[in-house]
Amino acid sequence: MKIIRWILGQIILVLDFMTSPKAVVREAAAQKAIDDVTATMSMYQFKTCPFCVKVRRELKRHALHIELRDAKGNARHKAQLTQEGGRHKVPCLRIEQADGAVEWLYESNDIIARLKTQFKLA
Repeated sequence: MKIIRWILGQIILVLDFMTSPKAVVREAAAQKAIDDVTATMSMYQFKTCPFCVKVRRELKRHALHIELRDAKGNARHKAQLTQEGGRHKVPCLRIEQADGAVEWLYESNDIIARLKTQFKLA
């Protein structure tokens, strides 16, 4: 089973590389404003998870520079996701609020919808 998962993971990565979306180009001031907001976000992910790939493609398409954290290969990130987020499930978007509170958002469709709404993306 591990071999099949590994092969499928490699296929997903190759297809993602070959069909990678082109990033939108914004004026420098507009991109900086978005970068300032996304600096408070991080996404916990697995490299070959198809749902994580889906979110990463949207991040690239909309030029959203959100820190990606490996929740599989990095023990510290895995522990943080499990202890603070409540479960070891990816993709998960960690959002630091202005008041210091932290929101943990799971599910690829919910993450994409939230980013599109927050940044008014098409």
